[in-house]
This record gives sequence, C-alpha cells and structure tokens, in this order.
Amino acid sequence: MAADGVSLSLQLPCVFSPKSRQYLAVCAQDGRLRVWNTDSKTLHQEFVPSAHLSATCTCIAWGPCRTVKEGPQRKKRKSEVGHVEEKADLLAMGTAAGTVLIYSTAKGALHCTLDGGHSGGVNCVHWHPEDSLLYSGSDDTNIVEWDLQTGKTRSKWKADRAAVTSLCVSPDGKLLLSAGHVIKMWDLETKEIYRRFTGHSTAVTTLRFATTRPPDSNGLYFLSGAAHDRLLSVWQVREDGKDKNSVVSFTLTDEPQHIDLITSGSKEEAVRLAVVCKDGQLHLFEHFLNGPCKKPLSPSCSVQMSDAKDSPMPIPLLAAALGADPRGVMLAYGNHLQPVMEKVEVNTAERHVCLTRDVRTNLSLSMETTVSKVKTPIVNAKSKVLVPGLPGHTAPLKAAAPQGTEKRKKDADTKEMSIAERLGEIDLEAVSDQKGAPKVAASLQTDNFAVLLMQGLESNDTDILNKVFQTRKEALIKKTVARLPLPAVIPLVEELSKRLQGHPLTACLMVRWLKVVLMHHTSYLASLPDLVTQLGVLYHMIESRVKMFHKLTKLHGKLHLLTTQVAANDSSALVSEVDHTAKLVYEEESSDEDDISVDEALPGEDSDHWEEEEAMQEEEDDDEQDEDPDRRTEPKANGDEDMEHENESEEE
Repeated sequence: MAADGVSLSLQLPCVFSPKSRQYLAVCAQDGRLRVWNTDSKTLHQEFVPSAHLSATCTCIAWGPCRTVKEGPQRKKRKSEVGHVEEKADLLAMGTAAGTVLIYSTAKGALHCTLDGGHSGGVNCVHWHPEDSLLYSGSDDTNIVEWDLQTGKTRSKWKADRAAVTSLCVSPDGKLLLSAGHVIKMWDLETKEIYRRFTGHSTAVTTLRFATTRPPDSNGLYFLSGAAHDRLLSVWQVREDGKDKNSVVSFTLTDEPQHIDLITSGSKEEAVRLAVVCKDGQLHLFEHFLNGPCKKPLSPSCSVQMSDAKDSPMPIPLLAAALGADPRGVMLAYGNHLQPVMEKVEVNTAERHVCLTRDVRTNLSLSMETTVSKVKTPIVNAKSKVLVPGLPGHTAPLKAAAPQGTEKRKKDADTKEMSIAERLGEIDLEAVSDQKGAPKVAASLQTDNFAVLLMQGLESNDTDILNKVFQTRKEALIKKTVARLPLPAVIPLVEELSKRLQGHPLTACLMVRWLKVVLMHHTSYLASLPDLVTQLGVLYHMIESRVKMFHKLTKLHGKLHLLTTQVAANDSSALVSEVDHTAKLVYEEESSDEDDISVDEALPGEDSDHWEEEEAMQEEEDDDEQDEDPDRRTEPKANGDEDMEHENESEEE
C-alpha cells in the first residue's frame, strides 16, 4: 500500500514504494529527493528540484503501480506477451510554494509540474487508485483534483475553515477523506459531504482506510491520527449515520509519524498495522474490526533499535513496511541523509523487541555511475601526491600512507623544543591590565600553533588539544586553520563534533573553530565522496539543539518570572511597618489672635442695641475720612519742597 504522504513541517517525508517495496523515497534536510534501492541498499536516483531551498518538499506519495516503457526494446515472444510487470513509477511531491512535482523513476527526471491550484503550501497529496487523478490539500483550505493527462486542475473546492492537513481516497475510488480539525468524507462524483467525524483536538496528520468493504454494509472502517496525540482512532461508517464516535483506539508511545497497513476484506480477516512513532519506535497491531471496543488496544509487539556500544544509544526508525509474511518487516532507520534499509523477522510472541545494529558499518554510501557525474581519477601507485603542508613539519598523518622509513637527521645547531616546553610557554589568557606594563609577546607563532594542533590530532592528546582549542582570537583561529594540510581537515571536524556534544561552554568555542574550518576548506569538503557520512551526525546534532533552544527560552522566561515574583514578595515582607505619628507639628501663632479679634468685632448675640452700635460705627468712619485729606496733603507738600531743593541744586 502506498504511504499516506502527510508530513508536518518538522517531519521529513520517508515512504516505501507500494507492493514490491523495492524503493524508498526520502526528502532530507538539504531539500533533495533520493530514491534508494532496498534490494541492493544503494542510491538509485537523486533529484534536486529547482527551488529545493526556498520551496522545500513537505509530503511524498507513490502512485499506483503501472507498466512502464523505458525505451526501445526488442520484440517479445508470444510466451512473454501475457506476463507484464508493473512497477512503481510516478512519485508526487508537494512543496511549500503550493506546487506539486511529479517525478518519474523510470525516466529519472521530472515528469511534470502541477501549479496554479493552490495559494498556500501543500500539506498532503494522495493518488486515485485507478484513474490518473491526484488530490492535494493545502494551507489555503482547498482541495484540488488534478488530471495528470492534461496537467491541469479538474475541480477545486473549499474543504474546511482551517488548513487541510491530510487526505485519503477509498480503495474503490468513490470516497475521499479530508481533515483539518474535523474529518469529512466526500462523495467524489458530486463533491458533497457524505459524513462528518469529530473527536480530535489538534490537526489530523494521518488518514487511512482499514477495510475494502462498501460503505452501506456497516463494514467500512478508517483510522486517524493527530499531532501530539498518542492514540490512533478507528471510525466506522455506519449505514444509519450514528457514527459520531470512534469505535476502537490503539495506544502509542508518541504521535504517529509513518503508518503502513494491510487492509481487511472481510470480518474474518484481521487488519495488520505498523506504526512508527515520533520517538523512533515501531508498534505492530493486529485486530479484527467487528464493532466497537471500549478498552484501548496496546500493541502486540514494540520494536526499538540501538547501537552496539558499551553505553547503547537508540537509533530512530524512519519507516516500516509490512509484507505477506506476518513476521517479516522492512525497516528504514538511521538518518534521512543516508538511511539503512533492512528486512527483519520480528518475533511477535514477545511484547518488546530490541535490535542492536552497528550503524557505522552499515552506512556505506555507494552510488551508481549513472547517478553521480563525478568520476574519481585513477592514480598510479608509483606516482607521488603532494599535499600542502606546514613549513618545517613533515610528520605524516594516520590517514596518509608512509612514504619511507628514513629518519630525519637532526642538526647539532638547530634545537627543537619539546611538546612539554611548548605547552609551558603557551599562555592564551596573558593580558596585562596594569598601565605602563610592557605587553607580553606570544612566544609561539601561528606555525607552531598549527603544528601543535596536528600533533594533538595524531596522538589524540587531550592536553594539547585543550590548550589549542581554548583560544578565543578569531585571527589566530583563521591562520591556524588555513595552514592545516588537507588530510587533517576531516580528523579536525570529527574532534570538533565530539566536543560539541559536551559542555555548552566548550561547545561555544568549538562552534568558532567549526565555522572557520567550513569557510576555509569548503572546496575540499565538497570534493569528498563520503561527505554525507562525515557531516551527517554533526548536522543532526545541531538541528536537535536548535529545536530545543526555543523550548529552553520559554522555560527560562517562565523561571525568570517566578524568581522575580518570589524575590519581590520577600523584599516586601522585609520592609517594616511605616510609623504614621508626626515627628514635628507646626502651629501658627497669629491664628488665635485673629480669631479673637474677629470675635470682638462681631456684635454679641445678646446685644439688643445693635442698630445704635452700627450707627455710631458709621459716624466714626466718616470722621476718619474727614481727617484723611489733611494727612494726604502733607506728603504732597513735603514732595514739593523736595523738588524745589533739587531744582536749586541743579541751578547751582
């Protein structure tokens, strides 16, 4: 069965081809499509889309198997005419730019491009089982039906208010399932809603039909999985329409990432299900769908992979495919840049199975000559290859073959310093802060620094490497890396990758070195045929740390908020109560006297002759006014006398 092809933004598509399981299609982090041959475990084809960086591939779906004409062939005999082999050929890829690319594995090239149907990124694609039709769902909430013969849209309709995240066509080709937060079943002839199913709180990422029975027989079942949901829900399409709740649920350890199943044709036939979760585990289920089951079903067998080291680390499973043999399972594990394909037999009698594999021995990138256009030149055994090295340093690396057994002659006049003396003279943090103090000059030049780095890589001496890697000067790092010979670049990258996995403080220093190495030796690294294996682990480690950075910043912000609130409460509790009693009281002295004078001026309440008193008061006021003009004339007279005296003085 073809895989669903639905993928989230953080999930990379990885799908086995239908029926024969001969090919594995993977879209890695670099935006390239790689088709691996599961039989020979080699890279069969590689396709680089024109906009693989800006419009990355979001989902993949294999088309139904068909007869392929690969080119001019000889005439077949009459006995061979009846036997026609069908192969998986076409591969649909949805992109973030809203286009759908159709790739042909038989031609090894792009078959056609379907564009103009979506205004948002494509989230899911699914093929029609019989006709040459393709269905795609997008962020623009629309479903588009494509006609591959013309390369144009056949119909388009709005599916939901939210983005369409998953699609699936029924085995008979009459019904279509679409989902965002609500699952809808459409009649493909009329493009009308046949049923609605609600029950998921997050976006549905997986939809698969589990049975091939007609919908009017109460025997049509399908399953759905949602993001951040550890349950797979099974829904029954009933004839009476009472199918609002799921009938069966399968328990998982994490949200489903890849699902493969073998459908059931009758009630007596069980459904076999293989689910790869986001945590890298595989869960196998086998169940007879004959009605509701209240209790969630646990997997009959769980498979996990780990490496063969002393302290084993889990190896993530990418995809799984079931075969005719109930115990045989085709697995793809490792990383997306170079997955490992293996067919294993699982003992389903055990509930938990752990498989140990040595990934490094299995990771051998072997490309066919038709895929890679880079040809390795044939080097004669007698020829001598000159590698740019360091002046005065001819010690061979481990990777390089020894050129001769002659020992270097030591001159009596030239004395070389030992490694211990060089380490003793290196002082990377010597900075004089006092004014007027003479500046300390570095005793070792950049050449010596590069020589020490070479010796540390050859001997795996941690003391030497620690002294070299502790430097924080950008210019010194650039000059040291620029003077390294080419065979030392890969050992340096491996050492930096190991140290990046350690303490965060050392990781900050290693990032500076790694940046300079990638900038200076880009051309050399690009010419290596096994570059994917060398840098794949480093890329995945950096990607995992970047994913965790956003969560750590959220946690840091919440913890900072809690600590500040606790500190504020503690500081408020320490503050003593404020004394509200006045330290000083100031009273005006004139206030009492004014009150007394006002009281005296007012007539008494018990005075009966208040009118006479007012009249006498008015007479006194008139007398005072009569006396005032005399007083006003006096200053005037005095003023005139002053003016006269002034005039006399001026005349004199």
